[in-house]
Amino acid sequence: IADRANVSKPVLYQHFPSKLDLYLAVLDLHIDSLVFALQKAIASTKENKNRVKATVDAYFGFIDDEGGAFRLLFESDMSVEPQVRERLNRMTYDCAVAVSAVISIDTGFPKEESMMLAIGLIGCAQITARHWLEKEGKIDRSKAASLVTNLLWRGISGFPLHN
Repeated sequence: IADRANVSKPVLYQHFPSKLDLYLAVLDLHIDSLVFALQKAIASTKENKNRVKATVDAYFGFIDDEGGAFRLLFESDMSVEPQVRERLNRMTYDCAVAVSAVISIDTGFPKEESMMLAIGLIGCAQITARHWLEKEGKIDRSKAASLVTNLLWRGISGFPLHN
């Protein structure tokens, strides 16, 4: 981080009391970036199939553009640290809230049921995007995102719309 910021480690640590504090600051930045990308994707259209596509594309885009950040969020040994775990849980919750709001409005499902479906959709997008990152080059990004979009859309579109 010091190298990227073009400063020395002592200068960097003048701003952060510990390595954990530095890690948390970087983590917060990337969490905000991912949550914003998903919220933007959901708000980008009123058509639900396109919302699913945009949300999946947001996950794959986050990985493609910020692969190191994705690993920081989802593959770090630091995730057992209570302050890190709390932030990661908040990230999942914030992403799911954005998705569940649409599900609840469209289906009339109660909050708990909408959140359950949203967590499933978010989890699928996250895990498949991680798999794609690990197998990069085996499947083109757009093809991988399309496969996941079709899977999720065929599942979520099976729930009747609430009038």
